[in-house]
Amino acid sequence: MGVDRRRFLGAMGVGAGLLMTGGTAQAAATRRVFFGAYTTWSGGAKGIGIGTYDTANGQLKTTGVIGGVVNPSFVIESRDGRFLYAVNEISKGEVTAINAGSLKVINKQPTGGADPCHLTLDPSGRFLITADYSSGSLSVFPVKADGSLGARTQKVQHKGSGPDPSRQEGPHAHHIVFDPAGKHALAVDLGADAVFVYSFTGGKLTLVSTAKFKPGAGPRHIAFHPNSKTAYVANELDSTIVSCAYADGKLTPGQVLKTAPPATVRNYPAEVLVSGDGKNVYLSNRGHDSVAHFAVNGAELALVGHTPAGGKYPRHITLDPSGRFLFAANQNSNLVTSFAVDAVTGRLTPSGTPLKTEIPVCVLPTRLG
Repeated sequence: MGVDRRRFLGAMGVGAGLLMTGGTAQAAATRRVFFGAYTTWSGGAKGIGIGTYDTANGQLKTTGVIGGVVNPSFVIESRDGRFLYAVNEISKGEVTAINAGSLKVINKQPTGGADPCHLTLDPSGRFLITADYSSGSLSVFPVKADGSLGARTQKVQHKGSGPDPSRQEGPHAHHIVFDPAGKHALAVDLGADAVFVYSFTGGKLTLVSTAKFKPGAGPRHIAFHPNSKTAYVANELDSTIVSCAYADGKLTPGQVLKTAPPATVRNYPAEVLVSGDGKNVYLSNRGHDSVAHFAVNGAELALVGHTPAGGKYPRHITLDPSGRFLFAANQNSNLVTSFAVDAVTGRLTPSGTPLKTEIPVCVLPTRLG
């Protein structure tokens, strides 16, 4: 049900190259990257895509695939880079653990919910939490020393609904992330128009506060400013971004801005992220097919402009570890595009040739190469 709905809306190893520097041929550094995708759709991927990108110009290429992983629509890595974890966005949701060295599946566990679409590790790396979209639930798993996942130890069921009958008939957990201090986990729920804030102690989630958003806004993703005092929420259904104050496990919505100009095509914001220096916020617009760029102005944002995404329906955007490149996964054109990030202004410039790959919905440039 969840995968079909998401598709319906969508329709509306390290290598080396040569770099000439001052007439001298030098090895161009590359870094490994993984691609989340859908596998059960027509023309879908065969699993998690494997590739590299050139750290000098952001050029992407594919080198293989990790098979046997169904609908890995979001992929993360462990903090030491030894393991990968992917959701399996299917009606009987699962999560898969992978050895990042051998690229072999270690094991998988059922989430107990439907269509998990996001996941995160707690600060200790000893627990993993999934957000199950269609069931509006969160699932907690212990992470073992060998990277494998133990059986689910907790399931939290959200409650709530919104005014959009086709999208908000019930709760839809879309994003789970820890605050910068690592003390609280924030779960963004599109169906309930809310962000639920939990403490996390002893591997257990306990609700401490709830931030409500405008009815029908459809909050989808959240990103924290490095100062830990501000967070930004992307609202999928009313095409807005909200600047929120944050302290002691309480999120308070504030300034609201549109993410795209009025258009004949409805726009659905997806990912929101903040530059490492805290000066810029970026948001992917599906429909307008752009990356919105906002400048941070104290506790609020100011729109700088929009950069064409270079493809259709940019679902996921991310910055590489250096902050020099931004990658966009354009779901409906089977393209991943690269942009150079200006270190002074934060503006984006297309860099490299777009990479053709099947139904890309997540890009994971690795932290350790």
